[in-house]
Amino acid sequence: MARYWQATWDVSAFVSSHKADVFKCHATNGGYMDSPYTCAYSHGAKRGGTPLLALATEQGAVHVVNTTKRRDWDYEPQRTIFSPHQNGVFAVRWSPSDTLLATASGDQSARISSLDASVSSENRTLHVLRGHGSTVKCIAWDPLKDGSVLATGGRDGGICVWDLRAGEGRSRRGSVLDGAPEPGAIAPIIVIPGAHGLDEKPTKPNGRKGKLTPAAPQRSITSLVYSDDSSPYLVSSGSYDGILRKWDLRMPMVSKKKSTKASKAPPKPVCSSGIDPTTVQGTRRARGITSLAPGHGPTAGLLFALGNDSRIHTYSLPSLEPLSGYATPPATEDAWAYSHVNMQTNSFYVHLALSPCGRWLANGNATDGRIYLFDVGSTASVGRAVEFGYDAQNMQAVELRGQAGETGALDWAHDMLATCADDTTVRIWRPDIDVYNRCMADRERMGWDWSWATKP
Repeated sequence: MARYWQATWDVSAFVSSHKADVFKCHATNGGYMDSPYTCAYSHGAKRGGTPLLALATEQGAVHVVNTTKRRDWDYEPQRTIFSPHQNGVFAVRWSPSDTLLATASGDQSARISSLDASVSSENRTLHVLRGHGSTVKCIAWDPLKDGSVLATGGRDGGICVWDLRAGEGRSRRGSVLDGAPEPGAIAPIIVIPGAHGLDEKPTKPNGRKGKLTPAAPQRSITSLVYSDDSSPYLVSSGSYDGILRKWDLRMPMVSKKKSTKASKAPPKPVCSSGIDPTTVQGTRRARGITSLAPGHGPTAGLLFALGNDSRIHTYSLPSLEPLSGYATPPATEDAWAYSHVNMQTNSFYVHLALSPCGRWLANGNATDGRIYLFDVGSTASVGRAVEFGYDAQNMQAVELRGQAGETGALDWAHDMLATCADDTTVRIWRPDIDVYNRCMADRERMGWDWSWATKP
């Protein structure tokens, strides 16, 4: 496919300028910094076009930033800023055409915003998607529907599917919020409650006082991805364990003239993982998955999942069966699992992202501001041909150190990586072997102006 190329650079030469590669988001209603919760590069940026990065914040604002390489004394290009929410935004995704942005928020809604330059910031919100009963955590656009269909997953354990075309002609009727109709609100066409189990309601009264026995906590949906750009299958992960589920959402779309209610018979998963890889490395306790990244290029047919057990597990994408977890402990001898002695991912706000070339996998960390990069393109070949031996050197992570606190959100463009941290910074990392060599030659002096990769 056109958007995948063979990278000619090495992440071990990544550097980041303290002046030209650091971005911050000022709060729209005050003089303080607004923490970036999530980020995403446009599809054009991943193909080598203008590197437009969407940043979404704790206060519900979205900043679209041009991260083109610049000199220390150059001004930052003009950014686009608007506020689709008044609560934290936990996911932002570009539509396939890069003309729309979908955002998922703690206000229990997802929203669709226009990026048309002629539209004012106050009028960018086109649709308000309401159907979840709790925080909306993740979003995935259907790659086959050209920006008209998307899926969302929530902390309530449900998956909702939305057809923006089905909302035409009825969106202004909206939904009732605080007693008043909400312009632009539409309902989902498919709802899958309890997609990863435990969709239970309180049981009947128990005892004299007639108290309801509370239901078990919902298992949140933590990540949604389509298996590839030509597949109708949606893959989901949950907060309870490492079992993934695949959904076939192909069904007649709701007519614009018919009922606007969601389908009453939710789909069943096409398949699920038969084994939980988070339970087979010396522990019986299941751990949830925080983020998914489907492979492509040299990693096509694989699915990478970041677990709360501080490991990245590899699954077979067609079957969702785990490839990792079968090696004799320690896990560092597993050719399909990725980890680091300092890696801590026991937070559902830490994510991973695969480079557009399909070779490099990056993940954040719950503490100390570090980012870890793994050469999964090389180790995938090792894993597929284990009879040729295990190459531990390829499994070692490259570390990026330049921020503080949790580094949860990150994403790749064609030749750069953006990382977001609790210290309110967004840092851009780029390969530059000349600057890297200068940093190695004079670390004390260069450390005033640069951060750089640490090789294993």
